[in-house]
This record gives sequence, structure tokens and C-alpha cells, in this order.
Amino acid sequence: MTDSHNPRKNHLLNALPAIEYERLFPHLELVPMLLGEVLCESGDKLRYAYFPTTCIISLLYIMENGASAEIAVIGNDGMISVTLFMDGGTIPNRIVAVSTGYAYRLRRRLFMQEFNRYEMLHRLLLRYTQALITQMGQTAVCNRYHSVDQQLCHWLLISLDRLPGSELTMTQELISHMLGVRREGITEAAGKLQRAGLIYYNRGHITILDRTGLEERVCECYQVVKTETNRLLPYLQRSGI
Repeated sequence: MTDSHNPRKNHLLNALPAIEYERLFPHLELVPMLLGEVLCESGDKLRYAYFPTTCIISLLYIMENGASAEIAVIGNDGMISVTLFMDGGTIPNRIVAVSTGYAYRLRRRLFMQEFNRYEMLHRLLLRYTQALITQMGQTAVCNRYHSVDQQLCHWLLISLDRLPGSELTMTQELISHMLGVRREGITEAAGKLQRAGLIYYNRGHITILDRTGLEERVCECYQVVKTETNRLLPYLQRSGI
């Protein structure tokens, strides 16, 4: 296995004790994730647990009129989907890959066997669920009270925290769908960040040039999520998240 394709690049898998990781390892399947690929629609049952390593996946709520809004971003910090072990049955939202990369997947039956068998995996995923709920709640607050500029900074930073590099492949149209704002608003906000020398954007490729500058512009929502995630999952700090 190459270093670029290693299940331990997912921080949840990396946090498992050796005995639990070794039991899961033979059953983990590497799968490519393409930009815009839908893993599950609202009302469907997910057949696999997904552990992203080099991609980010978005949880989207879709309205009857087709409008959408993102409620959470998941990358190498976590897994898809907590409904598997919360006995929720179907998925209440659309799950879509919003950056190209890779993830490892594990069949639902095998995942539940391990979840019910080992206390460490059980506790780890419950803590992760609380961190995810914090992100969802803060995203709702951010979308309601903060400017598009702040929302874009928030989204860029929270996405970068869940990717191994400093670049994103993302169209402005897709970002507008995730933030639930008009594309023109994203174009204007991205233009401001580029003129300020914080990002470079060209044909769907976003390169972060000045992360500190983004952190100075972002609203308090980003730090709230980061602080709570580090409290619940301190191993992410050791991993550089």
C-alpha cells in the first residue's frame, strides 16, 4: 500500500488501538470520490460506512423547490454516516462528494459488528457525533447571522482542516449551493479574498495563500467548532487538525 493510500490518514481509524484497527483493515475498501458524486439521497439506506482520507463530503438538505444548504463537512476527521450506529435507518439528507479524492469504505454489517463489539470504537464514534452536532448547529447560526464573506471564510477553513493539502477543486456554483446563497454573492466574496491576497481562484481551483488572513476575517463560528472538536477528539490536535 502506498503512503498516499493509507487508512490511517483518516484520523478516526488512526485513533483506534492496534487490535481494533487490525480487525478492520482487511475489510476496508479503497474507493475514489469524484467531484459532485452522490453517495446517498435523502430517504435512502447507506450500505457502507465511509472514512474519507483525501476528499471532503458534504451533508446537504434539499428543499422541495430544489434549493439546498449544507449542514456539515466531513473529511479525514470523520466518517459517513452516524445514522448507521444511531439506528436511524434511512438518511435524512443528501450525501455528496465536494472534492475529488479517496475514501475507505466498510460494509454496514461489518461496521456494526465492530461498533457493538469494541468499547473504544463505540466511545470514539459517540464523541465524534457530538463534535459533528456542534458543527451542524454552528453552521445554522452562521448561515443565519453572518455575511457571505464570513461564511465563505468559514467554509474554506473548515474544509482545509479536513484535507491533507492547501488546495480545493470547487466551482463557485457548487459553493453557492452548499452555502444556500446566490452564485453572484460567492463570486463577489471570492473576488474580495483574492484581491486581498488570501486565496488564488482559477477555473474551479482554489489555493489558500494566507491562512492567517482568513482566520482574521472569519466569524467566531469557526473557532467554536474547532475548540469543541479538539476538546472531544484531542487526537486531531496531534494530527495537525
